[in-house]
Amino acid sequence: MARLNSVIGALESGQHAFAAFAAPEPAAALDFATTDYDGLVFESEHKPWDATTLRDSLQYLLNRRRIFEAGTLAPSPTPLVRVPVNGAEHGQWHAKQALDLGAYGIVWPHISRVEEARNAVAACRYPRLPGEDRFDPPGLRGDAPAAAARYWGLSNDEYYAKADVWPLAPDGEILVVIQIEDQLGIENLPAILDEVPGIGLILIGEGDLSQELGVPRQLDHPLMVEARSRIVKICHEHGVVVGHPHVTPSNLEQVLDEGYRFLMSAPVRSYPGLELGRKLTGRS
Repeated sequence: MARLNSVIGALESGQHAFAAFAAPEPAAALDFATTDYDGLVFESEHKPWDATTLRDSLQYLLNRRRIFEAGTLAPSPTPLVRVPVNGAEHGQWHAKQALDLGAYGIVWPHISRVEEARNAVAACRYPRLPGEDRFDPPGLRGDAPAAAARYWGLSNDEYYAKADVWPLAPDGEILVVIQIEDQLGIENLPAILDEVPGIGLILIGEGDLSQELGVPRQLDHPLMVEARSRIVKICHEHGVVVGHPHVTPSNLEQVLDEGYRFLMSAPVRSYPGLELGRKLTGRS
């Protein structure tokens, strides 16, 4: 069976993966349903957590014609969910509900310690007996696969075979993304990557990192440049993909040169008719 998670598919083949954040709302899902993004992260950290609306958004992201023409069960884009809770809060139930609805991965904000990263991976895995292959981190996810299996287009048994974290499980289709958003997280990142298998990629949390450094949203400030460089260097030394959350036309070449491979680029909405109309009628 072909790879179902397009983000994982791009990364494991050595390519770059492109994604964006979107509100967990059906209208937003429709806007992205025919785009060429590899992944779409439904943003529930700073948007209200509503599992019913998230369920509907996942459904509206599917485009039957695209799936038919592609000849694959893989959704395009692949839906991921950023959960509300910080790493220290653990929040296993948010990950469980998102995965049970059919999400292909979880983005965990504010991961600062090894135990928080271990919880993030464990919450996305089903339990298995000690001594079995790939036991660690031991799974904590509860068993209720029916809705997710239906969304993925699989039987329950097929879903079980795919519902593990990549790259720990080479055939796994679930992506665990942890965000490093403070100095403590940077200091602990080498230990996190040494001690916690199953982390698919590291996503830099620029907004919160800049707040802690006292330069809010000054993303080009030397303190921010140095902090990002430390994260990228650590990830490259450990062979782990690192993601950039604010890719724009003005920084894209720099982001690529610095070695980011998960690129989050927001769409831009324009109103050309309104802008020209206001100009021609003297309203601008």
